[in-house]
Amino acid sequence: IMTKKAKVIGAGLAGCEAAWQLANAGIEVELYEMKPEKYTPAHHYSGFAELVCSNSLKAARIESAAGLLKAEMELLGSLTVPCAKANSVEAGGALAVDRKAFSDAVTEKIRSHSLIKVIEKELTEIPDGNVIIATGPLTSDGLAESIKKICGNSLSFFDAAAPIVTSESLDRNLVFFASRYDRGDADYINCPMNKEEYTEFYNALITAESAELKDVDKEYFRVYEGCMPIEVLAKRGEDTMRFGPLKPVGLTDPRTGKRPYAVVQLRKENKDGTLYNLVGFQTNLKFSEQKRVFSKITGLQNAEFVRYGVMHRNTFINSPRLLNSHFEMRERENTYFAGQMTGVEGYMESAASGIIAGLSLARKLNGQEQIILPVNTMTGALSAYISDSYNESNFQPMGANMGILPDLDVRIKDKKEKYKAYADRAINALKDELARVGYENNC
Repeated sequence: IMTKKAKVIGAGLAGCEAAWQLANAGIEVELYEMKPEKYTPAHHYSGFAELVCSNSLKAARIESAAGLLKAEMELLGSLTVPCAKANSVEAGGALAVDRKAFSDAVTEKIRSHSLIKVIEKELTEIPDGNVIIATGPLTSDGLAESIKKICGNSLSFFDAAAPIVTSESLDRNLVFFASRYDRGDADYINCPMNKEEYTEFYNALITAESAELKDVDKEYFRVYEGCMPIEVLAKRGEDTMRFGPLKPVGLTDPRTGKRPYAVVQLRKENKDGTLYNLVGFQTNLKFSEQKRVFSKITGLQNAEFVRYGVMHRNTFINSPRLLNSHFEMRERENTYFAGQMTGVEGYMESAASGIIAGLSLARKLNGQEQIILPVNTMTGALSAYISDSYNESNFQPMGANMGILPDLDVRIKDKKEKYKAYADRAINALKDELARVGYENNC
């Protein structure tokens, strides 16, 4: 008989949600947290679920990706969403919190739960048994080595990612599908530029403002190979990009019948082709500058960016290779990952992954049927994204966005109405699935 005990490593947003789900399902939990014995360079407060960057949990309205995610989390018995609402501060349409009050609220809930035992200790080895690893992007070196042993070469320590745009926001009259020399199945969307367009883009790029690197990122930025930002490459000479990621060879613009002066290629980011990334465009520009400069690329004038390029220290695993949609390792039963380490990006996304991992392990230990999150829900779409083998070769972390949801059955032009339709469909689908398995929110 499988013992109803579990260990959760890390008391961040994901770890707290995972422990909460397990404990409320009657599972005894040992929650390991290395604070206050040891702090990462980014953490300063002894409380759990510490927010280290912004104090905003993004949009509150359900007709937004972030709002929909939080609504789904509440249906699944979230700990952090009610704590956030109870400790919110004025922030327009966003849900922002008093960091200390929020952390204190989560900490009090966790510490006062009769089935959660908090152990203030740094783990450097992954324990046996039922375990959820939720140690975040700044996982300590000792534990990172242990994770490396079970993940092989599927562990990254630096996130050098290109921007991602929605397919439907591209100007189809200006771009064209093709692979170089017509090889393959026209897998790329090509954005052709003439000399004048290229020169304008180049000048905007080399004068754009970069984001300031944090001290914790600088060391990794210096030693990490193969991640030259596109703006650094551009500064090496006006034609450098045209002989690199913007080379036009092997491509013909069907509008002119000629080879363009330069071409930016977009590659599918997900199987459904609703998202595309800018090939070779890892960047350290400020987000506002990325929007301004990259919108000068032919066909991207009205592009909707669901993720901007980033370059920072970020420990994450190649989840599509390692995890199933319940965040459990395919090759190591009853070992789960949760949080940013899985490639979900953002506070609430990390918390949501903790809910899913904790709920999945709890139901498994209790012999209950697993909840199959519908892919038209935000939680289901994120779970599918991190576990889809299609994403294995070019895996980049992803936050909640409407672009990862399947298209609606009907085309709705008005963006607000369309997003409301996405949200209504998602909430109804999740409620139906929870009813199907007889899930009761005990949290």
